[in-house]
Amino acid sequence: MTERSGAAPSSASRVHRGAAIPDDDAPLYTVSQVAGLLDVQAAFLRRLDSEDVVIPARSAGGQRRYSRSEIEHIAALVELMSDGMTLAAAQRIIELENEIAELRRQLGRRAPTI
Repeated sequence: MTERSGAAPSSASRVHRGAAIPDDDAPLYTVSQVAGLLDVQAAFLRRLDSEDVVIPARSAGGQRRYSRSEIEHIAALVELMSDGMTLAAAQRIIELENEIAELRRQLGRRAPTI
């Protein structure tokens, strides 16, 4: 009897299957999954959607589906709100942080002037 392990096939193995790993924007997670991951109420997630803060994709049946990117955004909002920020203030802070990151990226691409 051979013991099986969870190890990946070696490079010499004949078994190689390309797994399609979804990107960070693939809508995979339900409201209840996200609520559980972030320890928030489902009503909070619905509020974010109704206020156009985070607009998840919809399944064929109309259920909300969140991507990892959206979950990270919600987690950042939750963290700021737990520090006493309002939803509007937390959203504005994230927008400004994103603008700063984009400006830094743009500055990094420029060749230094001599």
